[in-house]
Amino acid sequence: MKVHKPTGGILMLKTLIASTMLLASTATSFAGDLSSMSWDDIVTQAKEEGKVTWYVWYLRDDFRRAVKTFEEEYGISVTIPEGTAAGNSEKMLAERDRETGDIDVLAWGTDGFQTVELAPLFSSLSILPKDDGRVVELAGFDGGDHVVAFWGNQTGIAYDPAHVSADNLPQTPDEFATFWSENPGKFGFNYEKGGSGPSFYQNTLRVVADVDFSNGEVTDQRLESIQPGIDFFNKHAENYVVTASNADSIIRASDGELWMVPAWEDHLAGLQNRGEVRKEIKFYIPEMGMNGGGNGVAIPQNAPNPAAAAVFVNWLTSPETQSMFNKDFGTAPMNTAADDSFALVPNEQRAFRQVWGAQPFRGEVEAMFIDNVILER
Repeated sequence: MKVHKPTGGILMLKTLIASTMLLASTATSFAGDLSSMSWDDIVTQAKEEGKVTWYVWYLRDDFRRAVKTFEEEYGISVTIPEGTAAGNSEKMLAERDRETGDIDVLAWGTDGFQTVELAPLFSSLSILPKDDGRVVELAGFDGGDHVVAFWGNQTGIAYDPAHVSADNLPQTPDEFATFWSENPGKFGFNYEKGGSGPSFYQNTLRVVADVDFSNGEVTDQRLESIQPGIDFFNKHAENYVVTASNADSIIRASDGELWMVPAWEDHLAGLQNRGEVRKEIKFYIPEMGMNGGGNGVAIPQNAPNPAAAAVFVNWLTSPETQSMFNKDFGTAPMNTAADDSFALVPNEQRAFRQVWGAQPFRGEVEAMFIDNVILER
């Protein structure tokens, strides 16, 4: 059999391709392994990479304005693509076996991070400069070396002080029932399109029925034990209003139609800062407890710009940036050294924070509430 020997030009081309692939592989390996580098060297490499892509699903336009401080300080451009929480996380998982993905920094709710094994997916953040103020444990989730919190949120009750005295705010289910009967049609909550209303009714169910929502086990007996809470809402059904969403609740309170509604602290603060809701509307966390949590960030193992990603995460979770977020967005700062003076509630009320109920029990209770309360109205 006759064998065609490659010409000199072909040999040269093959050699060039092999060399290029080797260099690319070496560069990728070096870029991804930051553990042996000093922080100054990581910053230098980050500036050479020159860009970082942050996948975050909410307030994208606001974040694009906020990161300009980072861009000016480091000369590293930040791209925030369009996308949803589910879409971004699905993309991260779909790209996990690629040598290089598209995501440098992924924002995700702590409940989302809890659904995956962190170490195989995300790089260690132990390369960041030491900062004892960073928050890695939040709402029952421990991010360890792989996830750090950057956004704290809290549900509570927004109220109009023109009609409701700060000295007489309902703190327990019975006190809310008294408010409903004395002020029919002035309290409203949503059961869908946002978590503030579900936080309210689920914590009311938890207290009235004395059920442990941290246990996700579903049994007929556990579901039946919710019945006293269902009866509580049905007994008072004619005195409260069901709204369409988080936003609908707050807007109707701002317009004066409703006097009290469940709300997200950061959502309310953002609407007030943009002039879409009256500044007079106040916020508190009742003593019976309402759910809080937050969002974290992580760097995928195959991030295309790992050094720039590390520098960005360090900036995002710094006291200075967390203070800015508290002022501009009303978030609970995720660095203990940050200034929280712009928060809508004092720190002592944060002791009333509850963790979101565990699945699948929580989902079954939500369906039960809709069937036996909402659809029975």
